[in-house]
Amino acid sequence: METQKIILLIDDDIRNIFALELTLKARKYRFLSAQNATEGLQLLQRNSDIGLVLLDMMMPEMDGYEAIQRIRSSDKYGHVPIVAVTANAMNGDREKCLAAGADSYVAKPIDVDRLMNVIEELL
Repeated sequence: METQKIILLIDDDIRNIFALELTLKARKYRFLSAQNATEGLQLLQRNSDIGLVLLDMMMPEMDGYEAIQRIRSSDKYGHVPIVAVTANAMNGDREKCLAAGADSYVAKPIDVDRLMNVIEELL
């Protein structure tokens, strides 16, 4: 049996991470989390079992757009699917995230059923 891939959560708000971890745990997904993009990129570098990244787009220091650029430029993990997650969704945000290299987009507050469908499609 193939080992289930890990979902990497990258979000600067610990409350969002906590809620997502509970959701993923309830559905028996394996996951790791990082509170900033730099830490998330380090986890990607060290962990070949990561099969999907849930990436908050609005973070201090390095935002999701820069993180996507860095992930996509990597030979090692540039192929890993990325789901952009953003609050204050505005017209054009989805297109901007997809154009930046995200594979999918989910707005906050997160619709759990939609998120699970996206994860199942990409993982």
